[in-house]
Amino acid sequence: MRSIAGALLLLAFVPASIAQDKDKGTESATANPIIVTVRQMEERYSKNLIGAAEEMPPAKYSYKPTPEQITFAHLVMHIAQSNNALCAAIAGEPARETKLSETDSKEALTKALQDSFTYCEQVLAKADDSALGQAAVLSGGRTTTRGAALVHLSADWADHYSAAAMYLRLNDLLPPTAKKPAEK
Repeated sequence: MRSIAGALLLLAFVPASIAQDKDKGTESATANPIIVTVRQMEERYSKNLIGAAEEMPPAKYSYKPTPEQITFAHLVMHIAQSNNALCAAIAGEPARETKLSETDSKEALTKALQDSFTYCEQVLAKADDSALGQAAVLSGGRTTTRGAALVHLSADWADHYSAAAMYLRLNDLLPPTAKKPAEK
């Protein structure tokens, strides 16, 4: 519950610096501050989560820190499924069927993750703040609002990236945000 409250607080204070230039045909953050902010978050988290999936060697996809925790492959699978389900709810569409298994190859899981972020990008490109109060159906038939699904989505990205970064570091690999930018 704290992560949801934190995400709401974060989204409530959208900085004016994210306003985009209307002359370039882009949307102003003042018209849709929540959606514009989540679009920016999606751009950053998709790069980092896909980068983490790509960084982990195929042989380490079965790695889990303790017997009680999930494998890295399961984490990647879960992120793809979560993205698809929450973005479908935000769009007001039926949940997309994603048939994945944690025993799928790194390539298959990474592609599913990439595809899920592509779908979310498409959904967010069409979304606007005026629809955030509309009903949305989550997995298991639970109902909420599109705004709540959006908050869950952005909170999930932060949670999932922290887990992926931990798995990478436990395998002596750097997560994308810890790498130094390539020199030009």
